[in-house]
Amino acid sequence: MERDFTSIARHFHIPGGRVDVAAIATGHIHDTYILTTRHGRTARYVLQRINQTVFTNPPRMMDNIIRVTEHIHSRTQETDPEIASRQLRVIGTDDSAGCYRDAAGEFWRLYNFIDNASTYDVLDSADVACEAARMFGWFQSVLIDLPGPPLHETIDAFHDTPRRLERFRETLEADVLNRAKDARREIDFVLTNAAMCDVLSTLVARGEVPVRIAHNDAKINNVMLDNDTHRGVCVIDLDTVMPGLSVYDFGDLVRTAACSAAEDERDLSKVSVDLSLFDALARGFAREVDGFLTPAERQHLAFAGKLITFEQLIRFLTDYLAGDIYYKVHRQGHNLDRSRTQMKLVQSIIEQEGPLNGLVERAFQNGPAHTNERDNR
Repeated sequence: MERDFTSIARHFHIPGGRVDVAAIATGHIHDTYILTTRHGRTARYVLQRINQTVFTNPPRMMDNIIRVTEHIHSRTQETDPEIASRQLRVIGTDDSAGCYRDAAGEFWRLYNFIDNASTYDVLDSADVACEAARMFGWFQSVLIDLPGPPLHETIDAFHDTPRRLERFRETLEADVLNRAKDARREIDFVLTNAAMCDVLSTLVARGEVPVRIAHNDAKINNVMLDNDTHRGVCVIDLDTVMPGLSVYDFGDLVRTAACSAAEDERDLSKVSVDLSLFDALARGFAREVDGFLTPAERQHLAFAGKLITFEQLIRFLTDYLAGDIYYKVHRQGHNLDRSRTQMKLVQSIIEQEGPLNGLVERAFQNGPAHTNERDNR
């Protein structure tokens, strides 16, 4: 579909003039573009068309994001103006909303472009893993005192693993595309290990694990690191920032950063939890959350890595059975490939669970004074 990007850009508080747009082929959910304006000087922005199938109420989601980004900017402005200038900011629209709705009913949003910073899809560096984990811990810590009412639920029951399992069972029973026959091993694995889905929700019900503000999609590629220093700059992709569990964010870090293979790797011999990367994640995260995590949260950090990976297995497999309606796919059977990768990683975490718990315990024993090598340079 042909887009009139110049017309769209006019609705945001940015300089006018010539507008150039380049599509970015990353991300599973939204359509993303780099928008460049040329009016005396060149300025770049990140333009996104919001996927309303996934996020059914974009204004509520953008209300969350504005509250969070403005709070982070305010807090960092007090302590580090340079890093404050590199935080994600929502560009306002002509009606002062956080997004623009075009004549076709599509919602668009615009962010500042973070210069000289990058994200990583796959890591093999313990230093970078440690820093990325520290950034997610920092993100949680800086939002502890976010004023005002609770954030909106942008996706209902996003990390409600028991409900994810229930939805999986319903989709499996329907099997509308007759795909279950090609995924019997993955289906059996989910059903055999289903009991783990209730562990954290039970602890929340008992009051042992509190609900906090969490990112809820703490993939390694949602942290931007400086290209020169590799120090954390900011946390991005804030669509699912809402009430959640701290341990969920650590679990997603384990899923996306403690395995050197991509989440859709077909060669399953490459898929396993890397103890050195996990250790780096635990050290980085502990440095920022040591002051506020409860004992139960600490004790279930490694478990969260297993659970969130299992949950992602359920999500990919459910989408495969349903006909690839949620995640973008780039080849036939893509979601099934993703499912198999997650399953192999869960198996590896189960095999290494004892050593992983030991690494978490050691990370917290070191306390917030513990640093990685880069901090001493």
